[in-house]
Amino acid sequence: MWEILYGLRWRDVLDILLLAVVLYWILLTFKGTRATQMLVGVLLLGGATVAARHYELFGTSWILENFWAYWVLALIVLFQPELRRVLARVGHSRLLQGVLGAGHRERGAVVDDVAQAADSLAAKRIGALMVLERSTGLRQYAELGVPLDALVSSDLLESLFHPYSPLHDGAIVIQGNRVVAAGCFLPLSRNPEVGRELGTRHRAALGLSEETDAAVLVVSEETGRVSLAVEGQMESPLDRGELRRRLTGLLAGGGVAPRASFLDALMRRWATERKAERHGRA
Repeated sequence: MWEILYGLRWRDVLDILLLAVVLYWILLTFKGTRATQMLVGVLLLGGATVAARHYELFGTSWILENFWAYWVLALIVLFQPELRRVLARVGHSRLLQGVLGAGHRERGAVVDDVAQAADSLAAKRIGALMVLERSTGLRQYAELGVPLDALVSSDLLESLFHPYSPLHDGAIVIQGNRVVAAGCFLPLSRNPEVGRELGTRHRAALGLSEETDAAVLVVSEETGRVSLAVEGQMESPLDRGELRRRLTGLLAGGGVAPRASFLDALMRRWATERKAERHGRA
């Protein structure tokens, strides 16, 4: 055993690790699908082939061995949907999208869907609160809501904020091209200079923009006005064209590094709390 270990090269270790990662990824992809049951059936056929050879069952062995002669075609036919999904997932990987420039097209589609949904909701006087993640992670806020992990579309966004939807009162969190959670609770702004005419949605949008670098979109239920909160400032009103240009610039800009964004958020929060303290003493 020790001789085998001493004979291992770094290439052998790398080869084993790559195979383990690929096998784990395949099993993870097939998990929860009917391909798992078919994979068990293929393994049973393999075991039956070995057993037939061992016990010299010539007829059974001949049938099974002829089956394995065409096993590649059989696997492609059996696992066609799963293989298609795996290839699609590889094509949508962030690394490949970055090389091919697909990330810019993806952001553009998200911006179009968000702007279209906001325009439609504003025309119907339906309130909405949408959070678009940038450099600072929003996991702690997304965990307070209902997990969705759904692809962004204008129809989905409108349905989430429909008055009869159980999630219409909270905020939705968008990461990349997916709605990760809905019905989320956001921190309210502590800035004493915020006008009393602003409602809870606008205060929540300002509060999150004070603590993170997220772009928070608000649709007013009373006036149908579309507003955008960024870095503790409220931009309002915005029509569909202006909103699309503003979101495109914010999401494409990339922002600063995560650590710098976190420090900026802390500084903004500290400045807001200081203002609130001075206003309270006054």
